[in-house]
Amino acid sequence: MFKIHLKYFQIIYYLFSIQVTFSATLDCLNTVNHEMEKQLPTQLFMNEAEVLLKNSQKNFGHKIHFKGVGKKDVYNITAPFTIKFKGKYVEVIAGRVEARNSEHSKVIFFVKNKESWMPLKDSPILKLQDPFFTFIGNELTFGGVQLVEHEGKIVSYYTSFYKGKSLDELKHFVDGPKGMKDIRLIELPSGKIGVFTRPQGEIGGRGKIGYIQIEKLDELSPEIIKAAPLIENLATQFGSEVWGGVNAAYKLPNGKIGVLGHIAYWSDEGLATGKRHYHSAVFVYDPITNVASNMKLIAVRKSLPKGESKRIDLQDVIFSGGLKENKGAYTLYGGAGDAEGFQLPVANPFK
Repeated sequence: MFKIHLKYFQIIYYLFSIQVTFSATLDCLNTVNHEMEKQLPTQLFMNEAEVLLKNSQKNFGHKIHFKGVGKKDVYNITAPFTIKFKGKYVEVIAGRVEARNSEHSKVIFFVKNKESWMPLKDSPILKLQDPFFTFIGNELTFGGVQLVEHEGKIVSYYTSFYKGKSLDELKHFVDGPKGMKDIRLIELPSGKIGVFTRPQGEIGGRGKIGYIQIEKLDELSPEIIKAAPLIENLATQFGSEVWGGVNAAYKLPNGKIGVLGHIAYWSDEGLATGKRHYHSAVFVYDPITNVASNMKLIAVRKSLPKGESKRIDLQDVIFSGGLKENKGAYTLYGGAGDAEGFQLPVANPFK
């Protein structure tokens, strides 16, 4: 009897050992998969940045010179666009203007004066960061990031939207949800409006891209923006350590949307001691199928001449501002190092 019980005990112990070993193996595989999920997208984008530099001509772009703002920096600029002001049409660039040691900025509209750009006299000055624009229903829709402060400290931010048929008539009409940047609009051929979003946290991690449609601009609200689902096949390209957002959107002849954006990640141990990397990227989005093409890099900081940066961890940062097309030739505009504005010729990014 004792021998039988001992035999059963040995069998049970053997089965238990297998289960423990199998569970430990699964835990190990899950850990490895989690680490691969974190690291693989980052490494892929790093590799793509290296290939981009090898296959393109370095220092092909150049810094844009702004005057009339004292010693302040002008960066994260839009592409040039034409708008009515005081009864005349003018070509302007909107730029983020601030002191090197500050995050408190103003958005100023600049006009070209010979080889530099000067503030457009008597035009609106908005207390925003990172300006953007589009045209909806023959009306300028303009926006930027508004800071939220408490006891002198920046505690949050949100996106503010303005509209008007001219710069003179530009009026605020709605704000996005707190804690969300990179909200961009596009008027679709159907007359509906596409809304790209950038949720974070439980839904978006460090920052992924969502999309929703509205019938008219008056429907835009924080609730609608927060309700936008993620573009799933795009989200999988980011993993958990890469984040990104949309900077501008363009109607393509085939009915799809050409999207200019950015991807970003940390290197060298992450948030505490690391270095940020921001690259300019594009993808094509089909609003009917909710499917995006693979995100493709079109520019990195080293695509430009060496320049200044706000801090040492921002040296490898470019922030897409917009694209300007002229007879099939494209120019990318944006900010470099959180300190300078730039322009860079690029091949048709949506081919």
